[in-house]
Amino acid sequence: MTSSTPAPYVLILIDLAMEAGVSRDALLRGSSLETIDLSAIGARVSDDDFRILVENTLQLTQDTTLGLRLGRRLNLSAHAVLGQAFMTCRNLAEVIQLFERYYHLLAPELVLEFHYGAARTVISSPSTEDYLPLTFGLECIAAAMRNTLNGLLGGSHFPLRFEFPYGEPDYVSEYREILGEDLHFDCDRAAWSFPTELLHVPLPSSNPALRQLYEAECARLLADLSDNASIGDQTRNLLRKLEGQYPKMPQVATMLNMSPRTYRRRLTEEGIGFQDLLDNVRAEHATRHLKENRLPIASIAYQLGFNDPSNFRRAYRRWTGTTPGDVRKNVSASNL
Repeated sequence: MTSSTPAPYVLILIDLAMEAGVSRDALLRGSSLETIDLSAIGARVSDDDFRILVENTLQLTQDTTLGLRLGRRLNLSAHAVLGQAFMTCRNLAEVIQLFERYYHLLAPELVLEFHYGAARTVISSPSTEDYLPLTFGLECIAAAMRNTLNGLLGGSHFPLRFEFPYGEPDYVSEYREILGEDLHFDCDRAAWSFPTELLHVPLPSSNPALRQLYEAECARLLADLSDNASIGDQTRNLLRKLEGQYPKMPQVATMLNMSPRTYRRRLTEEGIGFQDLLDNVRAEHATRHLKENRLPIASIAYQLGFNDPSNFRRAYRRWTGTTPGDVRKNVSASNL
């Protein structure tokens, strides 16, 4: 997938920096934007440029709360067509489903995991450091989630729980002001959660007639981004769609309109092998099923192409460093 950020995010960051007295030239230095008219920025900006702007702004303003303040301004309009799609949903369940399907429109390099438990619905991220500086990135995501949900629910304070994989910062009062009181630090990973029963709360802006139109546009935009993706990313996207019917390497090459030899060479140039990609995707699918806690482990094994559950258990441990049983135990413990 093309690594790019929605232009509204970039323009809001530029506004914040210039409000703090940063000059345009200093802010844009080192990016490809320093030689163009900002009014000419297209719908998306490369992630490299966005990272440079973030680093420049952090350095020039010395503002430790920048991530929170940027996220606070990322409202439904800033999310462009996906924000409009959110507003057409009947309830929060439809919003979360759309977000799970299309969040790469907002942040292509971000990796999120979704768990729909009986007690709580949890969105978590193993890491954001490849995308943005850790603290800045997580603060921005958390504040944007808070702001977006408040906008969808007409300003009501939605009971979000925030977990951060670092210690409590000196400016925790800013966290409380923007995010609320349900804050937890020194956690294993970043996570955002709320009571699952709230998935069915109706949204005041619901418009089912428009939802299909906006979702179709989201799908088109995601396909456009994927067309420019690396061969590795195209392979991942394809394998994710073919859950339980994992094709072999020559079949994937054909699906991507390449000969097996060319396909293998392109993967080698990107420094990755087909088996590694397949194992990563199968691990994703297995983990999702294990966390959903609906299917027995034997059924998950067969769904992923294993005739023997014991072979699946060994493969899953090789892929992830843990066992299917341990994943199930952790999920059960978190739901208590």
